[in-house]
Amino acid sequence: MRAALPVAAATGVLVLAGCSQGDNTSSPGTSSAGSASAQAPAGNGELTVPQDVDEETKKQYLYQNALAVCMRAKGFTYTPRVEGVEAEAFPFDGQDYELAKEYRGKYGYGATYARVVYPNDANAIGSRAYTEKYESNPDQAYRDSLSPAQQRAYEKAFGELAMVDGKKTELPGCHKDATVRAYGPEKSEAERTREANASRAADRAAQQALDGDSRLVALAQDFASCLRGEGIPVTTTQPTSIGDMVKFAVNGQGQGVDELDIEAARAELAQEINVALADLECGRKFRAAYFPKLAKHPFTGLGG
Repeated sequence: MRAALPVAAATGVLVLAGCSQGDNTSSPGTSSAGSASAQAPAGNGELTVPQDVDEETKKQYLYQNALAVCMRAKGFTYTPRVEGVEAEAFPFDGQDYELAKEYRGKYGYGATYARVVYPNDANAIGSRAYTEKYESNPDQAYRDSLSPAQQRAYEKAFGELAMVDGKKTELPGCHKDATVRAYGPEKSEAERTREANASRAADRAAQQALDGDSRLVALAQDFASCLRGEGIPVTTTQPTSIGDMVKFAVNGQGQGVDELDIEAARAELAQEINVALADLECGRKFRAAYFPKLAKHPFTGLGG
């Protein structure tokens, strides 16, 4: 899979825009401290590639570093950043029971009412502080300071998509160079199709292995019984689905949360915390067995 970049229209030419990422200021109470240092560029302006991430994520780091080196060589500032790495490390999934208990005990599942109650806490997903840390562009002030001519030169250096002989074509630029360095030469459509089919087949096989594991099936049944005893609806007992079932249901009920005043949000968050902790406790034995087996049978849910 290659780096996905947003595309913006500019004066009749489609211009590849740089990805955005936060300034990564520290915030207490998160398990992402280990990856935060990897997100802070070192003295040479490059990110340290973490060793505890998958190959796809490592390629994103390599791509960002190559992009930064290329843009600097062309006389422009570019701060490398890999989106979502720290945020994805928030410990709400229950893989580490103690960290999850601490996180859920304050933020619930972290994605709904917590952002209203804790607007200045970057551990509350979607809060003002979270957006500033993880979703803002550290180069925005620099980009805004460029003249229109310099902006066009920056965009050209980064890389453009233009219509050539009626086809959308990527013109030479740092994005193209960095992509080749990180991901290798562009593959044919047939190669990409074969790889995608193989990936989906592997994902389906992993799901079958996990959902067919007798130990996990038994633990999932116990997990479900415990949830029902707590008055929490159960919509699935599949091992690959039950771990996130309650979280997805709760997060799906968070529409309009930003319209609440802080006291109403605090009351709703208290209820969410109770549910999140009950879910964590009911699934403790299941998750202790599931995550080691998930590591042996990586499952993304994208197998179709």
